[in-house]
Amino acid sequence: MEEQQRRALRRGRARLVAALRVEPLWDPLEQRGLFTRPMLEELQSTGNRGEQARQLIIDLETRGKQAFSTFLSILQDTGQGDLAEMLIQECESQPVPLQLPDLRPVELELREGKHRKRCGVFLANSSMGVAAGIPLGQDQQALEVRGSLIVTCPCQDYKMKADPCGHCLILNNVNFSRDSGLSTREGSDIDCEKLERRFKALHFTVLTRRNLKAQEMVLELLELSQQDHSALDCCVVVILSHGCQTSHIQFPGGVYGTDGKPIPIEKIVNYFNGSSCPSLRGKPKLFFIQACGGEQRDQGFVVDCDSPEEEAPGGSLESDATPFRVPSDNMDEPDAIASLPTPSDILVSYSTFPGFVSWREKLTGSWYVEMLDSVLEQYAHSEDLLNMLVRVARAVSAKGRYKQIPGCFNFLRKKFFFVC
Repeated sequence: MEEQQRRALRRGRARLVAALRVEPLWDPLEQRGLFTRPMLEELQSTGNRGEQARQLIIDLETRGKQAFSTFLSILQDTGQGDLAEMLIQECESQPVPLQLPDLRPVELELREGKHRKRCGVFLANSSMGVAAGIPLGQDQQALEVRGSLIVTCPCQDYKMKADPCGHCLILNNVNFSRDSGLSTREGSDIDCEKLERRFKALHFTVLTRRNLKAQEMVLELLELSQQDHSALDCCVVVILSHGCQTSHIQFPGGVYGTDGKPIPIEKIVNYFNGSSCPSLRGKPKLFFIQACGGEQRDQGFVVDCDSPEEEAPGGSLESDATPFRVPSDNMDEPDAIASLPTPSDILVSYSTFPGFVSWREKLTGSWYVEMLDSVLEQYAHSEDLLNMLVRVARAVSAKGRYKQIPGCFNFLRKKFFFVC
């Protein structure tokens, strides 16, 4: 979708939310290829008609070059031509560009107690000094012009003032039933102990559960999601288990219970979304998954490196992989779906790239948890979570004869800093 069309949707959003009749749109949206049926079901679950309309307009911006004209046609076909005409007029109107002076960036860091505030401030000339005496509103989000001073988004951090700041649930599966065909995950208890200590130090209430069947895992997750998180600022879920590829729409991969039954990651995440867990709406929900994404072994490729290659420890290196059984029919594989809905305030950190194994050593634990714990220890007091996860990815990718690269699906709206 062109930027001009996106602006038209945004300027017309208030009227669309107020007047749009969404019920007649669902079938045409699917028939015309704008949304898949599961995506429409997700939209329909977002709340009342107004909330559905708002989320639909937001998602339309991601649906490709033909989405705008197709949506206009659907509005006409469903008797909502007045809204289509309004969008056409919005698209044709050109906003008057804001005339700004030459700007010089100055980065300020404001502190209130032990909590950080970061502000992007632009000064028109060097003689103005550092914005002395100009108050910056805590919730100010839009561009604001005050004489020659332009303040942009002064507070982009999630609020983390509660103590404890949130719950942390760790599910640690080590011993699997004989019928499951899954091996014992030696070294996982080391991972679990590290993360228990780390999240307690980061002011979380930590609950650990060991060796749970799939249904028992689901019950623990549901119990956590159904608690009242109103007085808390965050929620963390850590899963240490064998993993696999699985069919998905939003988040790839699955994890196994000790009975060998898989649970899709997206099912786990959706227990905590805004619809299922209202007391966590607008609050960060973090998921850390130490499990394989598949059974491919990455041999890597040769590059000039600033650190020597490490040899894989003989006999102690294991993976958390299990085979992915491809459907026997000729249907397209659901893992190939390219488009993703965008649940807000969620980050899922995976120990490895989808489809590849995740390495774990019997004596020291998994590469991913080892590096995650180390990076949190060194940088949680000064860096945001995404910066730290890049450090984790860099450290893990430098290890071993076989290679591994962690990654994440990030739908956070602000920077996330742990309280230290």
